[in-house]
Amino acid sequence: MFLGTYEPKLDPKGRVILPAKFRDQLSEGVVLTRGQDRCLYAFPEAEFQEMFSQLRRAPLSSKQARDYVRVMLSGASDEVPDKQGRIVIPQNLRTYAGLNRDLAVIGAGTRIEIWDADEWARYLAEKEEVFSSTEEEIIPGLF
Repeated sequence: MFLGTYEPKLDPKGRVILPAKFRDQLSEGVVLTRGQDRCLYAFPEAEFQEMFSQLRRAPLSSKQARDYVRVMLSGASDEVPDKQGRIVIPQNLRTYAGLNRDLAVIGAGTRIEIWDADEWARYLAEKEEVFSSTEEEIIPGLF
């Protein structure tokens, strides 16, 4: 499981050093793709395969499913961390997420999310207020 927030830097070649706590889970490979909210999702290879097997079950007759699969998979890139734990984030994904030098890499359970640090700070400030004032059950059976 991926937990926590880390603040690595993007180097001039578009590489990021993965947090040490995440490296073992990603050593066999990582799949980067567009995430929602203008961040990137980074899945361990096996987790991405599991997600893809679920996407494959979506009916081809569903326009929404076709659109989602196209956007998710067309931007995907499989990477293998080098000996220093670095991966390259392709230019198209850096552009999509608006990534600059300062990043926020967050653990989101089964995946990692990679955000521009300033954008993450804005998002978190807004959502923390909503989080702290939630009065109803958002996730059934939780709290």
